[in-house]
Amino acid sequence: MRIRNESGTNATMTNHPIETLLQLMATLRDPETGCPWDVVQTPASIVPFTIEEAYEVADAVERGDPEDLRDELGDLLLQVVFQARMAEEAGRFAFADVVAGIVAKLVRRHPHVFEADGSLLPARRGRGDPAAVEAAWARIKAQERAEKLARGRVPAAAGPLDGVPSALPALTRAEKISRKAAFHGFDWPNAREVIAKVREEADEVEESLAADDPEAVAEEIGDLLFSVANLARHAGVDAEEALRRGTRKFERRFTAMADHLAKDGRTLASVDLPAMEAAWQAVKRAEG
Repeated sequence: MRIRNESGTNATMTNHPIETLLQLMATLRDPETGCPWDVVQTPASIVPFTIEEAYEVADAVERGDPEDLRDELGDLLLQVVFQARMAEEAGRFAFADVVAGIVAKLVRRHPHVFEADGSLLPARRGRGDPAAVEAAWARIKAQERAEKLARGRVPAAAGPLDGVPSALPALTRAEKISRKAAFHGFDWPNAREVIAKVREEADEVEESLAADDPEAVAEEIGDLLFSVANLARHAGVDAEEALRRGTRKFERRFTAMADHLAKDGRTLASVDLPAMEAAWQAVKRAEG
């Protein structure tokens, strides 16, 4: 395969996979000979695709499909290369700067693994346990943000919970916000007390339903979901992943329920709720 290099002449793609991808992206972005769609894209216009590709990676992992995961990781990598190419065209930074930045960050955030110069620490020295590592990671991140703030690289924080992207999925953002609050000491001491809070919020949902107040119902359900996200954090469970798995289980059982009815010549449209419930329970028993 031949592409156009930076000088505008034809060149053969290198054997290095990353270099090949970078050259290909430059070719696609060429204003004269590139792809019309790729040429008109902006950093903002491809963000929805980046988010979608990240979800597709998560989906491939959840399904345990290694070939699909390989393909989806490639699609996600393309998004990184695409953004880096547009930044390079604007004279801001290049892909190599992205790589150098993450390498430096990983070394800096793993003082229990690396020396400051990137060399490995002696075996097992200072490795610590996962909880200690996570706490150290949070402290280092806070220090990095303070340094960026001092240099004017990030806007001044309006509050102690700033820094969590608003575009995150709601459950993920709730977990991160509650984790930040916990970092400042505002947290339940254990999961049992969070369960009590979940029950309290469920009672308030019930009260708002009884009062026939739609706005209050929505608010109380939001409080309930936030408390559940906190419970997941205390239990060491990823709330977003848990909900995805729960939804997939429902999908699997609902489909099996429809199949169970079909064996008797019935359809979902032809039976009432008690019949569906009986079929649902039969599916659950069959799953063991």
